[in-house]
Amino acid sequence: MSSHSPQNRKPDLDTPEHIAAFVEAFYECLLNDDRLAPIFTDVANIDIREHFPRIRAYWEKLLLGKNDYHRHTMNIHRELNAKQALLADDFTQWLGYFIYVADRDFSGPKTERAKQIATTISQNMRKVIDLT
Repeated sequence: MSSHSPQNRKPDLDTPEHIAAFVEAFYECLLNDDRLAPIFTDVANIDIREHFPRIRAYWEKLLLGKNDYHRHTMNIHRELNAKQALLADDFTQWLGYFIYVADRDFSGPKTERAKQIATTISQNMRKVIDLT
């Protein structure tokens, strides 16, 4: 069920396809950021194309109730922080890109929910990594 009213031509994050498009656009921003890109490519040393299905599964679980994601994101980020100290500004920048892409390309209740979840994730990551 996708929302495409005449006044609102932006899709909601209400299908796996829309979530996939969001993830692609969001990570394009992250990977073009001089400070954040190395965290993903050098420190985490991930192949982003291989990582996309996991990220999509994570957001599909949170927004669509799917059950294909079974990893513990906090532990993953603790391990990353052990390799290179993450800064509060890193999470602020991450959240800024998330909200920017969500607002630019999408609109609707699931999009608003995604932004709320991302804000909570950013706050929780700061607490877990003890940046507050």
